[in-house]
Amino acid sequence: MSSETNPKFTPYQFLLVAIIALVLLTIVLDFMFISALSAILLPKLEITTKQFGLLVSAYPISAGISAILLSGYADKFDRKKLLLFFYSGFLVGVLFCTNAPSFQALVLARVITGIFGGIVGPICFAIITDSFKTTQRGRAMGILQMASAGSQILGLPLALYIASEWDWHLGFGLISLIGIIAILLVFWKINPVNKHLQIPTKVNPLHHSLKIISNSNYLIVFLNNTILVSGDVILMTFSSAFCTNNLGVDLDDLPLLYGIAGISTFIFAPLIGHLTDKYGTLKTFVVGTTMAILTVAVFTNLGINPLWAVIIVHTFLFLGINARSISSSALGTIIPEVEDRGAFMVVDAAMQLAIAGVSAILAGWIVFQSEDGTINNFSTLGIVVMSLMILTIGLMYVIDRMVKRKHITSA
Repeated sequence: MSSETNPKFTPYQFLLVAIIALVLLTIVLDFMFISALSAILLPKLEITTKQFGLLVSAYPISAGISAILLSGYADKFDRKKLLLFFYSGFLVGVLFCTNAPSFQALVLARVITGIFGGIVGPICFAIITDSFKTTQRGRAMGILQMASAGSQILGLPLALYIASEWDWHLGFGLISLIGIIAILLVFWKINPVNKHLQIPTKVNPLHHSLKIISNSNYLIVFLNNTILVSGDVILMTFSSAFCTNNLGVDLDDLPLLYGIAGISTFIFAPLIGHLTDKYGTLKTFVVGTTMAILTVAVFTNLGINPLWAVIIVHTFLFLGINARSISSSALGTIIPEVEDRGAFMVVDAAMQLAIAGVSAILAGWIVFQSEDGTINNFSTLGIVVMSLMILTIGLMYVIDRMVKRKHITSA
């Protein structure tokens, strides 16, 4: 493959994607940490699975609402300034989580965190999409996916260790510390991202949002992405509690369980991004989805097992999920027009966050915890998740055809 069709990253592009990855690491770590705390918070706060589902949903639902309200303004400002504003608000919300004295206070803190944090992800992806060519985005998304892996390798295991050994509040303190470093790097090192402002538009923010939501091609991408997120959240909301109470994983071994999955993802994410660029997003997505379906079937029906066996299944599950995420992100970003990109990303994130909140609540209603701590009906979650994964294969096929038609039209 020639350098013209597969151009190398410039030094600034490497720096940019590294800083954005650090920002996304804190966003991912924050959401993963609250879900991974199910094994700790259920007994610590003396709450039910339904209450924990509500706690997890507080962030995505509030984030989704704020994102949809602000979607029309996403392309009206320099993306760097937007990132600085909303990321600052997110860090304030995390600080409130660090000091939350009760279940009710923690729910309120999660709402504040979500109002600002829900906008950060789409702004980051809009920046990357504006700064990288189509043939570079698979690799760029692969590097960004390393943010998720990084949170599992270092952040999540360390946060879980701090939570289990000392206090769960301190885990949010770790996120705040990383976030302060990230926002300073954004301020000092990222150039203004404002080329989209040079495209003249007389559409007001409300009409812009309506234009995005009424575009049939965009709606298919939104539907696919919401289903992707829904399956992940349904499965992961009570995953740590299932591992400790049903599979025999010791609470002290949770950092190891997530850490090994993170290391594997960290190693393979760039390779998956490269394969996505080389062999196509659809093929990579189908392979990743097949792997995920098989491992979900095994994981959700496991009983007491040696730690090494749980680690293997859990790791393959994360690899399949990450392959789906990388390939779908690389394909979906091709669909929106340049002048719609920011609003598209925000609406997409809003819908994903809203469905994530509903999915966490749904997971809390499907499963229930016995007096001995056992999580019941987890296999039912598996059936729901596998059904959703199969549906996304068909949707990705439709999106792939849309992208090919767009390339033919623009040629």
